[in-house]
Amino acid sequence: MRTEDLIKAISADAKSVEPPIAQTLAIAVGVGTLISALVFFGMFGVRDHFMDLMTSSVRFVFKFVLTLSIAIPAFVLARGLARPDFNPGKRLWLLALGPAVMLAGILFELMALPAEAWRSKMMGHNAIFCLIVIPLLSLTPLAAIIYALRKGATTHPVLAGAVGGLLSAGIAATLYAAHCPDDSPLFLAAWYTIGVVVMTGVGALLGSRMLRW
Repeated sequence: MRTEDLIKAISADAKSVEPPIAQTLAIAVGVGTLISALVFFGMFGVRDHFMDLMTSSVRFVFKFVLTLSIAIPAFVLARGLARPDFNPGKRLWLLALGPAVMLAGILFELMALPAEAWRSKMMGHNAIFCLIVIPLLSLTPLAAIIYALRKGATTHPVLAGAVGGLLSAGIAATLYAAHCPDDSPLFLAAWYTIGVVVMTGVGALLGSRMLRW
């Protein structure tokens, strides 16, 4: 049987396949996030005056807007990519949301700060710690997402793995943002981005090896 015929045969059973795949992925994301959250609260915890910052600091809130603008589109794409008949070309624009939010934050920060403060804000106080913690907190969600995607039948294994890695990094970055003492969009652009790119690459590598059929 040709690959195209096999895809059509699987797609013909879409009504019975889609709900279990979507449910499996949602549960996997939930479980992976819960485990990472337990690790996060056990090892790090949220910043002092967290609730005050949520109501008084635009930069602090922006971190969550940014990380969720990465995680939510990645989840939507991952759910579609679990299916063999999904055309990612029509949805890839969703991945531009995070960079667009980041760019807007950078522009506002550059306008708000004097030029001599740009470098110090970009370097921050916790860069190395950030580079360690975001990948660390990404591991459990990524493992759960790859497990869920293996239950589907993606025809784009590398892309599915990369999106899974992006989703896991978005989850981890959201958790870490609650602890991170650096709130400048310049810091996020320099250091959060590295962690997100690394985990996207790890996901793509795992996808190429574990999601083929």
